[in-house]
Amino acid sequence: MPWPEVSTMSLRREFVVLAQAQETPVSELCRRFGISRKTGYKWLQRYSECQAEGLADLSRRPRHQPTRTCASVEERVVTLRRQHPAWGGRKISGRLADQGFPEVPAPSTVTHILRRHGLLQKAAASSVQWQRFEHPTPNDLWQMDFKGHFHTGQGKCHTLTVLDDHSRFNLVLKACAKTDTASVRQALIPAFERYGLPICINTDNGSPWGSPKEPGALSELTVWWIRLGIRVSHSRPYHPQTNGKDERFHRSLKAEVLNGRAFCDLDQTQQALDQWRQVYNHERPHDSLELQVPAKRYQISTRSYPNSLSPIEYAPDDHIRTVLANGLVHFKGLRLKVSKALRGQPIALRPLHTDDGLYDVFFCHHRLMRLDLSNPD
Repeated sequence: MPWPEVSTMSLRREFVVLAQAQETPVSELCRRFGISRKTGYKWLQRYSECQAEGLADLSRRPRHQPTRTCASVEERVVTLRRQHPAWGGRKISGRLADQGFPEVPAPSTVTHILRRHGLLQKAAASSVQWQRFEHPTPNDLWQMDFKGHFHTGQGKCHTLTVLDDHSRFNLVLKACAKTDTASVRQALIPAFERYGLPICINTDNGSPWGSPKEPGALSELTVWWIRLGIRVSHSRPYHPQTNGKDERFHRSLKAEVLNGRAFCDLDQTQQALDQWRQVYNHERPHDSLELQVPAKRYQISTRSYPNSLSPIEYAPDDHIRTVLANGLVHFKGLRLKVSKALRGQPIALRPLHTDDGLYDVFFCHHRLMRLDLSNPD
């Protein structure tokens, strides 16, 4: 039974003084003060051990919390979060397991620790549900794009990103001053030399890999890829989710590197990108990889980057034409518009033997179009 609300400490002192006088039995004093005998003896015991200080209320918090995370684990969780402010419970728990930490807390426990330390922001709800698809092996498909530009102290920075579809391994993360063919080629050659050639590269239809006005049209860059034996695919117009893994990579890049930071020039930007690329590929657990890091799922391609391009060869039955400077070829009295990017290159018009008048038009392995002589328009 609790003490009446008058002055709790003064009532306790008075009770103890009267009980110590031994003129009134303790049971009677307890009845008069409106408390139980158990409570009365508790305050007498505390007074004998700590004098007046023992009459103050003690914390009701348990002395031992067997389910409470130990301080060293909690400190490591907080340290990781401060090093990587965009990481949540799953990533931090996965990273601790990857480092061989002896006591790895569950993701939910990490979330509680972050919330207790004021390090957790409420995530915005998303009503969009994505259906994931990935190619079965590394280098089946590389996704490529420029992230939207931002300003440095010396001008714009356009960040070129290349991601392996299967492993999410980042192959290129380059700060570029321009989005032209030369910049992309300069960044890709070291990647091709180190990691080999992919089977296919997917991009959107923007410059320098395509034309927004002619979706699927070849560019100087995609002609180079085809000559290397790489298949080329383009995202459907206005459907960025076709390159969704690279788009998601851009979100992580923005959240973990670019937000709230200013860079003097491209060199300083590249230093920050290089540091984060190491973390992303080798340290940062990836949710869609069951908290593995991308480097554990990636393997270099068996297709090496060639020192020189092989001659273009076509089948004996193919009709070979050289593309003119204006991107046209002449065939059976027709003028066919192909692509200015193919000027000077040989293309093949391959007859479909199952149907007279039908031809598939190829550049190397890449099918450009189907031609119907009965309806050339």
